[in-house]
This record gives sequence, structure tokens and C-alpha cells, in this order.
Amino acid sequence: MPARPHLRRKRTYIGPLLFAMLLVFTWPMARAHLEAASLLDIVSGEKLPWILRHTVADPVTTQDITLPGNIRARLYTPLHHRNAPGIVIFHGVHHLGIDEPRLISFARGLSACGVRVLTPELPGIRDYHINTASIAVIGDSAQWFAQQTGDSVGVMGLSFSGGLALIAATEPQYASSFKFILAIGSQNSMHRVAQYYRTGQALRPDGTFDLLPPHEYGTLVLEYEHLEDFVPPADEAAIRSVLKAHLYEDPAAEQDAMRHLTGAQRDEALGLMNAHAAHTQLLLANNEAIRSGEMDDLSPESKLSALHTPVFLLHGQADNIIPSAETLWMARELPPGTLRGMLISPLISHVGMENGPAPAWLRRWDDEWNLIHFFADVMLTAEKRTLRLGPIH
Repeated sequence: MPARPHLRRKRTYIGPLLFAMLLVFTWPMARAHLEAASLLDIVSGEKLPWILRHTVADPVTTQDITLPGNIRARLYTPLHHRNAPGIVIFHGVHHLGIDEPRLISFARGLSACGVRVLTPELPGIRDYHINTASIAVIGDSAQWFAQQTGDSVGVMGLSFSGGLALIAATEPQYASSFKFILAIGSQNSMHRVAQYYRTGQALRPDGTFDLLPPHEYGTLVLEYEHLEDFVPPADEAAIRSVLKAHLYEDPAAEQDAMRHLTGAQRDEALGLMNAHAAHTQLLLANNEAIRSGEMDDLSPESKLSALHTPVFLLHGQADNIIPSAETLWMARELPPGTLRGMLISPLISHVGMENGPAPAWLRRWDDEWNLIHFFADVMLTAEKRTLRLGPIH
């Protein structure tokens, strides 16, 4: 009987090759989503699950530096990716500035994903003054970092800084330094924001209103910045000390400053700290009229037609400091092709997630996914190389 023929299966590499090709093409997207999920957990103050820890495992070095113009800043560099793309993060209106713990955690986590991160301090905004000087600091900082990295840089602006970053990017001397802008919880019109503080009604582009009681913080910032429009000159210094301690979250200093006030000054200070006091509403209306030109200068509204930078817009659905309707106005005014992503999420508050209105047990999986996917798109855009500018020597 003839021997049974030996059938030898010819080895093929098509399957493994296809798998490898699929991995190559999909891994950047998958990695970006893992990074986004990790960063959101960090911002939320949650412990990272083991499956995400490797995405933020790059050791990070930090360095306090001084930028041109004597601007204090902090640089976060991934140890194994020293030539990584750059992102500049501008803090919101908070007295801790670049030392705010949540900002530090986010910047460090972002850098651990393989990105160089610069956090410049905005002196005016750190002291609760929203003014045009910060626009120049934002533009100069982005330009400096772009020259250091040899490429344009992403810019993230938190709260009012996001609106000011959009304005900076419209100016010709800064435009080429911006790879993209992410504005989180930002204003489009300071007039509309001030109107919201008075009425609790946030006008949307379709003519409807979001009804949400405004947080006292927003009104206090405007009062503190232009206190001379709210109180007699003789009372300004004493009352400013009270408001400053209140904004700086220093109860002992606030009580001490209150003890030095006269009875009339005390009534004035308490009225200003009560966002719903009738005379405060009237004074705020007067303040807006007086400061109309300055409010225009601090509003991206009517300036966005000159913008050619990709833009991402993120806003908390129940934000009661800068209402989410402002993001809708921004999206409407951006030139065609510049809006790369927009999300109004129920999972975040003003610029953070720890105070978001939706408790964990009410969160929907699609809300979680939308937020992760949004940040993944930001990460992918940040990692793309663009125009080589050449470093400063």
C-alpha cells in the first residue's frame, strides 16, 4: 500500500501581518483614548485602575522658570520624551495661579503621557483682574514655547483665560505659534456674562434661555476688579481688603479686615458679597455701562472671524460662573473648518470634574465616552507635528 502523502501546510504571514498593520493604524487612537481616560481620572481625584497606569508612566521633571517679561512659569518635561510636542495651560481666576493643586496634577499627568507642558502665571488673573494685559502674556508665552520646541504649541485656557487665548490667537504676531486652542468653560461675550449675573438667565443663540442661579464668585470678581465703581473712594481700600480675603478663601483675614470697617463700610462690604442684593444689581449695571469698551476688548465675540487656528470647546452643562450658552455662541461665530470639537458635558462643573452635577451612580456611559473621546481628539491633535520654527539658541 502506498504511503499516505505528508501534507505540509505552507506557513503564511498574512494573518499576523494584517494584525500588525491594524495595530499600527489603530494604536495611536487607542492610546489617545487611554491617555484621555487617565487624565480625566486624575482631574477627578480618582485612583487610576491598573489598566490605565502605564499610559501616564513616563517620569516627569519639573522646573520653575521665568519667561520674558518677568513672567513666572513652570515647565513639565517627560524624562524619556524631551523633544515631545508642547502644550501651554493657562490657569483660571484663582489666587494660587500655577500652584493650584488640580492644575499641577493635570499638568503632570499630561506630561507623563509624553507631552511637554508649560504653565505660565497670569499676574492679573491670579489677583482676580481680568484685563487685556493677560492677552499679551498668553500670546508671548505661546510664542516663546513654540520657539523652544521648534513647533507650534497647543494652548489650553481655563475659564476666562480660554476666551483671552482665542483673542491672542487672532493677532498676527502670535497666530503661527498656536497649533490649536482648547477653551474650557470660557466666555464669548463679557456683556452677556455680566447680564447673566444680574438676571440668572443665559441667552442662547436660538433666542431661548438657560435658567440657572449664578454663583456669587462671578459677580465678586467683577466687583473686586472695578471696586472704584461700586463704593466711595474713601471706603475703597478698607473694603478691598475684605473682598480680597474673601476671594482668597482666607476666613481669618476676612474677619480681621471686617473688624476695621465702620458700620456703613460693613454694610457696603456685605452688600457686595451678597450677589442678590438689590443695590449690587444696580451698581453692576452701572459698572457694565462704564466698562463697556473694556468688556468688548475682553470678549472674543466679533473677533473670531480672523481666527485660523483649530479650536476645541468644552463646557460644563450646569456651569453657573460662565454659562454654557457662551460656548454655543463661540461655535456659531468660528470660521468654517476651525471648530474641531465641541462638548457640553453634564459631568463637569466650571473647569473641573470633582464638583460636577451628576453623581457617579447617575452618570451615563455615553456621557463618559463623549468626554473621553473629546480629550482623545485633543491629544491626537497635540501630538501632530506641524511647522518647524527652529529653537532659540
